[in-house]
Amino acid sequence: MIEAKHISKWFGPVLAVNDVSLTVERGDVLGFLGPNGAGKSTTMRMITGFLRLSGGTVSVGGHDIEADPIAAKAMIGYLPENAPAYPEMTVTGFLRFGAEIRGLRGRAATEAVERAIETCFLDRVRHQAIDTLSKGYKHRTCFAQAILHDPPVLILDEPTDGLDPNQKHEVRQLIREMGRTKAIIVSTHILEEVEALCSRVTIIDRGSLVFNGSPAELKARGSSGDVICRVQAVAAGELVQALTGLEGAAAPEVVADTDGAVTLRIAARGRQAGLAGRVRKVLIGKGWDFDELHTEEARLDEVFREITLPDTVQEGQA
Repeated sequence: MIEAKHISKWFGPVLAVNDVSLTVERGDVLGFLGPNGAGKSTTMRMITGFLRLSGGTVSVGGHDIEADPIAAKAMIGYLPENAPAYPEMTVTGFLRFGAEIRGLRGRAATEAVERAIETCFLDRVRHQAIDTLSKGYKHRTCFAQAILHDPPVLILDEPTDGLDPNQKHEVRQLIREMGRTKAIIVSTHILEEVEALCSRVTIIDRGSLVFNGSPAELKARGSSGDVICRVQAVAAGELVQALTGLEGAAAPEVVADTDGAVTLRIAARGRQAGLAGRVRKVLIGKGWDFDELHTEEARLDEVFREITLPDTVQEGQA
C-alpha cells in the first residue's frame, strides 16, 4: 500500500533525509522511530505529498505521489504533527468541512462526520470551538478528520500526543483495530506504544535508515543473552559450582538467596545462542527443581538509545 524507494530531502545545503526506503502492506502497523531532528516528520510529509521529493519515489496504493497526486492522496488519512485545525470552527463544523473537501455530500457526509465523532469520543465537545478545546480533544478532532473517508492508508504523527492515560488507551485500541485492515505508519516517541501497536519498526537517525524489522528483532539486537534461573532447595555454592564453566558463559552470580531458593545470573560471553538450554540441561541432569529460567530481554528504550546515540557519546561514556 505504501512504497517509498530511496527518498531524500534537501533543505538548501542540509540533507534532512538520506536514501530512506520502506514499505507498508495492508494489515501492517509500522512504528516509525527516531530522535528529535532525525527526519521522521519530513519523511512522513514526503510520503503524503505535503513536501516534494528531492530524490526517490513514493507510491500509495499503486499511485505515484507526484505523478498522480490526487489519486494517491485520496487513499491517505493524515494526522500531522501538532494536529493543526481552524481554531474558530466548531468540532462538527471542522469535520463537515473536511468531509466536503474530500467529496462527501449530503447523507454520506453526515454519516461520515457522525461516525468519526463516535469513533473518537468527541460527542461532548462537538459544538465547541476548536480554540476552546484541551490539547487532547484538539488532537482527537484531527484524528477524526484523518479517518472521515475511511482511507486504506493512515499516516499518524504522534497520535497520542497530549492525551491522558485513558485517552491514550482508547486511541491505541482504535489504531490496533484499524491496523487489521489498513496500512498504518505511526510516528511516536513512546516506546511502549511500539510494543502495544506495531508489527514492524523502522528507525532513522540523522536522516538515514538504521533499523528495519519486527519489535522482537529490535529487542534481540540489544539482548545481552544473560540467563536468570531460580532453583529450589539447593545450596548456593553447590549451584554455582555446577553451572561454572558452561560454554559461552561467565561465572554465575548469586542475585538472591532467600526462602530456600537461589537466583543466579549467568552472563553470556558475547551474543551466545542456546545458553538457557545448556543451563536447563544441567539443572535437569542434577534433578533440581527450578521455577524460573529465562534469557533477559533488553528494554526497547535501551536498544533505541544504543542504536541512535552518537558514537562519540558512547565512547565518552564507555
